[in-house]
Amino acid sequence: MNQPVLGRRQFSVGLGAAALGGFQLAHAQSEGRIVLGQSAAFTGPAAQLGVQFNLGAKLFFDQLNAQGGVGKRTVEIRTMDDGYEPDRCAENTKKLIAEDVFALFGYIGTPTSLAAMPIFTKEKVPFFGPFTGAEALRQPFNRLIFHVRASYYDETALIVRQLTNLGLKKIAVFYQNDAYGKAGLDGVTKALTELKLAPVATATVERNSTDVKAAVDKLVPAKPDAVVQITAYASAASFVRAARKAGFGGTFYNVSFVGTQALADELGKDGAGVVVSQVVPSPYQPSRQITREFLEAIKKGGDKVQANYSSMEGFLAARIFTEGLRQAQGSGRPTRESLITGIESLGSQVISGFPVTYSATSHAASKFVEMSMLTGDGRVRT
Repeated sequence: MNQPVLGRRQFSVGLGAAALGGFQLAHAQSEGRIVLGQSAAFTGPAAQLGVQFNLGAKLFFDQLNAQGGVGKRTVEIRTMDDGYEPDRCAENTKKLIAEDVFALFGYIGTPTSLAAMPIFTKEKVPFFGPFTGAEALRQPFNRLIFHVRASYYDETALIVRQLTNLGLKKIAVFYQNDAYGKAGLDGVTKALTELKLAPVATATVERNSTDVKAAVDKLVPAKPDAVVQITAYASAASFVRAARKAGFGGTFYNVSFVGTQALADELGKDGAGVVVSQVVPSPYQPSRQITREFLEAIKKGGDKVQANYSSMEGFLAARIFTEGLRQAQGSGRPTRESLITGIESLGSQVISGFPVTYSATSHAASKFVEMSMLTGDGRVRT
């Protein structure tokens, strides 16, 4: 899949605005365009996460723009590839802010988002809809960060509840050796501790690696009933195959960040029975309003975007961001400050059938989590 096209450079800080103290939050995007900056993996073992999220968001914004945008301003996403590496993400963030993007949008991953956090916090640039559920981006509260998805604590709590309700209490954790993996491990451990249980074994894989031999050698002998995987699709698929080859007969559970369709594509028939928790509604079931809008947008756009959970999350994030932008518009140009207060002013409401709650003290919009399962023929059912 081709990397999304980069937007044109945009410079809009006037000398008058620059002369004002704290102009970063007050300044407005120039007439005609709202430019968002996205640093994400567009290449490497996690590329499909960035590519699909971006395609879903761009699908929404392109059709919004065709209808006149927001207050006659179009919304564009300027993308930079970080390969899911924190150092590259930090450099990209500095460049995007130097190019004067209005806000940062749809960053992919915990370690990358954490690398960007001190930079956008210092420059007072809003950070909307990161593709991560890590607590470190939620607590302590940061006024600039707005979440669309539920947290990893929400996801792992449901996973543990489902497993223990089935009588499966020997739970192992295979996790990425970074902030993302540790966030998921913390969630599983917390949920188990509340039931007076603990992981029977844990093992790691390095970010952007598929070398899972040491993890398989450690986890399979522990004979867990289930393995909860906190990693991206390439290493998750490698572990499933290697663990089964080594004789593991239990079940595999993943959190949403794994990239459900990418995991299904990697595993093929070996994916049968693999479970993934989801933080957005199914992109395949038109019984929900947001899904109908998503599928109609894909059709209207010439069927160029694949309907999957990652593209659905990008579409939903763009949909909710637009509601906040409309509030920020008011009677004049939107500013970063008016965007923040605009999103907060959404309060509790249902947007395209999806319940969200924002306020001045909470920017975690949703606790929606449900389970899905791969079928072994490339499909996902809920």
